[in-house]
Amino acid sequence: MSVKETLHTELAPAAVGPYSQAVITGNLIFTSGQIALDPNTGKIESDTIEGQTEQVMHNLHCVLAEGGVAFDRVVKTTCFLADMNDFAAFNEVYGKYFPENPPARSCVQAAALPKGAKVEIEVIAVKG
Repeated sequence: MSVKETLHTELAPAAVGPYSQAVITGNLIFTSGQIALDPNTGKIESDTIEGQTEQVMHNLHCVLAEGGVAFDRVVKTTCFLADMNDFAAFNEVYGKYFPENPPARSCVQAAALPKGAKVEIEVIAVKG
């Protein structure tokens, strides 16, 4: 048995470099950072932080579902914002996905995100 298994779903954007959408090791799933790419067009479809956060969460949902888990199994998120002035609007959308027992979280401003994205999120979830 391999120490790690990679996950891939056509329902989320394909990796644009030498990385996997997610990796499972033991009972943990580690996702790569997701930005607001529409998996069908490969483009960021929204120019608002709210719209981009919704797309990011949709992408993460699809990757996690491929691993057999949902947001209630997420234990840690790392969130990157292009502009910390978007924090309150980002938080409004993000909070809808974790209404009870939210995961631990780090949120930082990044100097730049891929494709000019406003937000990127990666998660760690527990299987089982």
